[in-house]
Amino acid sequence: MLIEFSVKNFRSIRDEVLFSMVKGAGKGLEETNVLKVTDAPAAVNPLLRSGVIYGANAAGKTNLLRALAALQSLIVGSHQRAPNEPLPVTPHLFSSKWRALPSEFEVHFIVDKVRYQYGVTADQQRIHEEWLYAFPKGKAQKWFQREPAPDGQGSRIRFGDKLKGEKELWERVTRPNGSLLATAAQLNSEQLTPIYNWFANKLKIAVGTQSWNQQPHFTMSLLEQQQQERVLRFMQTADFAISGLSLREMDGDHLGRITHNLPSPLRDLLTSQLAGSKSVQILTRHQTQEGESVEMDLSDESDGTRKMFCYAGPWMDTLANGNIMVVDELHDNLHPLLVHYLVEMFHSPELNPHGAQLIFTTHETSILDQALFRRDQIWFCERQPDQSTQLYPLSDFAVRKGTENIERGYLSGRYGALPTLKVIAATFGQSDHGA
Repeated sequence: MLIEFSVKNFRSIRDEVLFSMVKGAGKGLEETNVLKVTDAPAAVNPLLRSGVIYGANAAGKTNLLRALAALQSLIVGSHQRAPNEPLPVTPHLFSSKWRALPSEFEVHFIVDKVRYQYGVTADQQRIHEEWLYAFPKGKAQKWFQREPAPDGQGSRIRFGDKLKGEKELWERVTRPNGSLLATAAQLNSEQLTPIYNWFANKLKIAVGTQSWNQQPHFTMSLLEQQQQERVLRFMQTADFAISGLSLREMDGDHLGRITHNLPSPLRDLLTSQLAGSKSVQILTRHQTQEGESVEMDLSDESDGTRKMFCYAGPWMDTLANGNIMVVDELHDNLHPLLVHYLVEMFHSPELNPHGAQLIFTTHETSILDQALFRRDQIWFCERQPDQSTQLYPLSDFAVRKGTENIERGYLSGRYGALPTLKVIAATFGQSDHGA
């Protein structure tokens, strides 16, 4: 479970911002929207099942999610990174002072009922600092602290006595652009491997066009495992008129029909690359008024249908395994009621029995409703005059419980985080009435 995440000096985020999934004051929607962590060995505050982030375009919403993805990449991609390969971090570029400083990330989370605090500072060349604390009984245990060596060459690592294993080896083989956490996990550290696996397997982040929310591969893998009925129920519950799903292996004739309009060099290249490989077509089935069954390629379905198919596998997997799902622009190509439906699945103790969490950005204001979210679940990103990002929760404002229309308040500018729109005539100039 994710407790909180903070980031400093990353893209539009200059000063430190903190995003928290800790329940605030108030008892609203406790039975549905709140996770009570009762089985941890030390007291852990109740957490939230979801968090939503609003703000104008270019305010920094996506950059907050990119920051969490960058932290994940610093760890999970560490052992595959070449010695001089740049790290996936970009500092705040609108200030010469901040451009010269490393980016900073820190996350608090729970693995196997124990709370951890992990952080790192890095620029594109190297990791400057890295730290990990464990709280097995509520009191902090320092497991390691990595910092620049006094001579400025390399790093110095201080290990705590609660961390066991081949510490000298870990320190010796950790590269400047590599994570100590990842290095130790790859060398079979019994204590650090579950923490590495949390970053690798529990965090499901969809940011950018190549993310799973744009690709059908995960859901397609469920069809390959003969789980068509599970995926079909997910689609039908969301009121899509699909009566069946299947896969069809494409033969050479089918591939030829797909590629025949491509330029000859590109067609030959694609055909040679796919030679001997398995190409699969995803088919949907519909019932006509006459009772006939008609098959369609998934690519011929609407954007919303394709998007929900991409979501089906990750959504079901996350709810079944208690993962943390992070999605940029959840509303894209989806009807507002479908967005509401996807969020409510996380709020359902029956559908979400293992504490899965959903964090997403959106412009869909129709779900800004006190019947769906608590105040501490709603966050706003606002671009400052100096082009830096400010992040704050709705709970910073006095909101009348159960009666205030949050959507109307947001759109009227009460909470900020709205685009500043100029008068069109002033932007493009007055028309020439004498023309």
